[in-house]
Amino acid sequence: MKRSFQTVDVFTDRKFGGNPLAVVTDAEGLTTEQMQAIAAEFNLAETTFVLPPKDSAHTAHVRIFTPKAELPFAGHPNVGTAFVLARMGRASGDALVFEEKAGLVPMDLRREDGVVTAARLAAPQPLRIGEEIDIDFIAEACMVQASDIRIDGHRPCIASCGTPLVFVELASRAALKAAAPQAAAFARGLTIDRAIGIHLYVQAREEDRDIQCRMFAPLMGIAEDPATGGANIVLGGLLAHLDRRADLTLSKRIGQGFDMGRPSILDAAAEKKAGVVTATYIGGRCVPMLSGTIEI
Repeated sequence: MKRSFQTVDVFTDRKFGGNPLAVVTDAEGLTTEQMQAIAAEFNLAETTFVLPPKDSAHTAHVRIFTPKAELPFAGHPNVGTAFVLARMGRASGDALVFEEKAGLVPMDLRREDGVVTAARLAAPQPLRIGEEIDIDFIAEACMVQASDIRIDGHRPCIASCGTPLVFVELASRAALKAAAPQAAAFARGLTIDRAIGIHLYVQAREEDRDIQCRMFAPLMGIAEDPATGGANIVLGGLLAHLDRRADLTLSKRIGQGFDMGRPSILDAAAEKKAGVVTATYIGGRCVPMLSGTIEI
């Protein structure tokens, strides 16, 4: 049994930047166990598997796997998969809809001179803000000082638009750069069904970027992720939620992966009406890399 795949670098405009993604473009007939094994073989942050949609009105049914587990939703896999399918001529127009475990994911494409260069998605679920997380645990798990963790905006907390993560604001760019994941501490303090990782961020202007961030998810087999759309789409919503204005459209350019040699740029947006965040978005550019065949 042979299946075709392509890889792309997501949230970047240059090869060997951003977050690599593998897309198995004809996954019909593969079992869950085979998909998980293929994702482990690629050993990238995520691998997607494209299946025929259950509803013909939608573009595709997409399943997302890390090297260790399946995800209900993630950002860079959707952006990269939309880019690949559009380049293959498997998108009708510039609007796509993916069926995923977390729900329907609407996508729209961006073109330059008629060529698809980027994609943007809307979160499949509304912003949810959950429990607060102990500061001492964050300090141990990420090797930061407790004094480096800001609590004036919000305390470390779990939030989600489909996949839960812990969100932590740090006080300085230096603290963010010095952070490092400690897998043993993660295992003691988190479970995958509670939150898949910790997303650290600092609101520090650098060049054209408003925010710098890092995401650690050792429980998922990802020590550090170069670009996490599923986290930054939530971050945009969280910042809109914390803003005292009742009505706004928030846009943030977010840098990730700079401290691990995979610079990535993500464009996050959120809409808020009458004090409630009503929509969140994440988008960015992609670059094609590899194509080939898997023999199973």
